[in-house]
Parts: sequence; C-alpha cells; structure tokens
Amino acid sequence: MATAKHLIKRILMMLAGYLVAILVGLVAVAAIYAALSSLPNAPAYFDAMGVSPIAVLLVPPLGMFVYFLTIVVTWLQTLIFALIAELFSLRNVLMHMFFGAAAASGGFFLIWPSSAEDLDPQRWADIGIIAAAGLVAGLVYWLIAGREAGFRRPLSER
Repeated sequence: MATAKHLIKRILMMLAGYLVAILVGLVAVAAIYAALSSLPNAPAYFDAMGVSPIAVLLVPPLGMFVYFLTIVVTWLQTLIFALIAELFSLRNVLMHMFFGAAAASGGFFLIWPSSAEDLDPQRWADIGIIAAAGLVAGLVYWLIAGREAGFRRPLSER
C-alpha cells in the first residue's frame, strides 16, 4: 500500500510540476522578448513580440488557448523525459533544465516544422528564446518534482 501511495504522489508531483513549469515558461518567453526589445539596435520584430506575449498573458481566453496549445505540443516529450528521470531517479538540476529546453524546442518545431531549414535569423532567435524559456521551465519542474525524482521509495519510508 505504501508503494502505491508513493507512486500516486510521484505522478501527482510530476503533473503539478509540469503544469506550473509550462506557466512559468510562458512568462519567461514574455520576459525574454520584453528584455530583448529594450536593447539598443534591437530589431523591430522584438518590439512586436515583446508586446504580444504580454497581451496573451493579460487576456485570459487567449492566454488559456496558448497555455493549452503549449501543453498539446510539449506533453509527449515532457512525459518521456519525466519518466526517464523517475525510472532512473535522476535528480540533477542541469539535466532537468536540458530536458526542459529540449521539450520546449521540440514543441516549437512541432508548431513550425520548417523552422530548422529557414535561414531567417529571426527564426533562430525564436528557437533560442524558446529554449531559454525551457531552461527556466526545467528549473521550475526540478524545484517541484525533480529534486525527489524516483518511483522507488527512499529507504527512510520503507
């Protein structure tokens, strides 16, 4: 019974960590674009992108659409990464941050499949910004669920 309780706890922690990490990652995207748009000689493209994520965060129906779209495009790779971390009890913060960046970039490539072949510097900047937001999301996931990763119960609980 204690093992089942531990598994349910871990699954709920994974889910909570994922949902909060997505939200923080979206806020990080808005913050990164806003910071980049304030730099001298920043392209005008960053000004538009600096305003649109903030508008998405302030208009609840649009924000919820973006939140659920982000969940749809990142859930599979995030589930795979989370299961790997749980099965092997991987608790390294850098590994979770790398997984977050990979999952976010993978989601971006699902939305924009031709972005890798597109030689437009703005597209590469978008990929870097999404990956940086994924790093932040991976850190948040680690804080919530990754520090105690592992489906096996610790010896102190047995």
